Amino acid sequence: MGSAISIKNLCKQFGNVKALDSVSIEIPRGLSFALLGPNGAGKTTLVKIIATIMRPTSGDVTVDGHDIMREKEKVKAKIGLISHQTFLYEDLSAEENLIFFKNLYHLDDGEKRVEKALKIVKLFPRRYDEVRTFSRGMKQRLSIARALLHDPPILILDEPTSGLDLPGRRDFYEMIRRFKDEGRTVIITTHDVNEVRLIADAIGVLSSGKLLFSGRIESIEHDLEDLLIDLMGEQN
Repeated sequence: MGSAISIKNLCKQFGNVKALDSVSIEIPRGLSFALLGPNGAGKTTLVKIIATIMRPTSGDVTVDGHDIMREKEKVKAKIGLISHQTFLYEDLSAEENLIFFKNLYHLDDGEKRVEKALKIVKLFPRRYDEVRTFSRGMKQRLSIARALLHDPPILILDEPTSGLDLPGRRDFYEMIRRFKDEGRTVIITTHDVNEVRLIADAIGVLSSGKLLFSGRIESIEHDLEDLLIDLMGEQN
């Protein structure tokens, strides 16, 4: 299967604060991987480093075999990044938003890509509507469409269900399962144990910048919540 993402001895320091402390993870291709931990655990910092937005202090990260420091453009082509902040233009339509980002990517056959992405997230019937008229869930789906424009094999979603209502979460979980069925690798940061149960094949548990556990869900011999309590207790 091979690794979609390989992280070895990764450190990130802000002044005297270690946001990430010697983190090593192997994420196989085609899995949904949940990065679990409380606020301030280092999840978003890790995601930003993988996506080449932030430089690590030390350590090595490869994305589909490409080094994040030496091969940034190749790494960016492999990743679609979605945040809980949508970064959409409210006064533009759904289609106009995607056309704008398509032009930034300099994509060939861009119109077909825009249409395909809108259909995947079930927003094609609303393509001419201004984003200001969309619900939070619809905006998040449009953000996912934007991340799919260049057809990346790896999707990284940072707290993607933050602020979503129950129907919005259900739609999101359905899309994640579909992406995995297509062979994509999906990485999600969350602090919601129930979310992990629903969509993750494997997890990594971060706390205070340290990786406490990494492995397949089926390898966990007892309840996931009990595991987290044990891990946090051992750290404290």
